[in-house]
Amino acid sequence: MKKSDVPQDKSNLKSSGFKELCYAVDEKGEYTTEKSTGWEPKTIALDNAMEDINERIAIAKGKVERNETSPIEYYMELAKMDLPILASYVGIWQWRVKRHFNPKRFTKLSNKVLQKYADVFEINKEQLKDINHGN
Repeated sequence: MKKSDVPQDKSNLKSSGFKELCYAVDEKGEYTTEKSTGWEPKTIALDNAMEDINERIAIAKGKVERNETSPIEYYMELAKMDLPILASYVGIWQWRVKRHFNPKRFTKLSNKVLQKYADVFEINKEQLKDINHGN
């Protein structure tokens, strides 16, 4: 794509003040970089992905409020993680992390384990225990 053809469509990048670095061909036919504020197909895909993520966060929050899961699942979704990533960050086997989603098991976790989760989510233990704490 020519440097003059690099898309500058309205996107989340433009409203946040960020620009994406793209490769383009300049007037001399040489590769160079050009900043782009967005490209409509990419914007649509990113918007759809964010809608899915926000829906998963809302579902997890509802499950916590109904005592169907622990706050760990909610914060995992909020941090845009999945089970394997969370398990690797806290240094606990995936099957054990999944067991920590159980509200009864969650209430019995040691302060050391709770602190591991809190550190990964960059919150304190009180916030980890109560998803509405500080909001």
